[in-house]
Amino acid sequence: MTIEVSTAKPVAVVAGAGPGNGASLARRFAAAGFSIALLARKRVTLAPIENELPDAHGFECDVAAPNSVTAAFTRIRKELGEVDVLLYNAGSGLFGDVETITPEQFEQSWRVNALGSFLCAQQVIPWMKAKGAGGIIFVGATASRRGGAQSAAFAPAKAAQRSLAESMARKLWPMGIHVALIIIDGVVDLARTRAALPDRTADTFVDPAGVAEIAFQLLSQHRQAWSFEVEARPYIEKW
Repeated sequence: MTIEVSTAKPVAVVAGAGPGNGASLARRFAAAGFSIALLARKRVTLAPIENELPDAHGFECDVAAPNSVTAAFTRIRKELGEVDVLLYNAGSGLFGDVETITPEQFEQSWRVNALGSFLCAQQVIPWMKAKGAGGIIFVGATASRRGGAQSAAFAPAKAAQRSLAESMARKLWPMGIHVALIIIDGVVDLARTRAALPDRTADTFVDPAGVAEIAFQLLSQHRQAWSFEVEARPYIEKW
């Protein structure tokens, strides 16, 4: 995707801007000259990245709530400008089997992973269509392809997100909007995952900076050779 840079910086939204993939996406696109809009439910999540990156601006937003999404993107357009790139990293990692997951947990997982993807995408598509260019990247999971015994809520939600992304790609690619999905296959390298898995070595985790680089390279592809779905896994991951 080619971004036409004017006097204003192009705008990238990172939905799900916590530590790990979210922070790394913000860093990578800020380094490329983007103004970054960070979305998270709580201000405390946004502050560290805002403090680190001068061109990062936090917006409190619950991606599972339509009114919250509308309000956040209205502010983004007013304060930063129209959105050139949407990086949807928000996800609800609720795990449990079909007998233990509650209806509320099942719905919440779907709302964050699938409904939130839909709501945020609808906010950015009109401008991208008018411009004839744009990028929408979803951070997905291998759970979208297969349901494990303990992913009775997570797998259906991620499968819905993947189907939405594929439908969007078929609709929007001819309009110049590159929609793509990054499948995360492995455990993302975070302080809490390191603490939970103390016996694992560093190279067994998915590197968030590597994920961010994949997203940036996807949006740098020539439109006659676009990718839809790519995978990110440690080189020693069993698959």
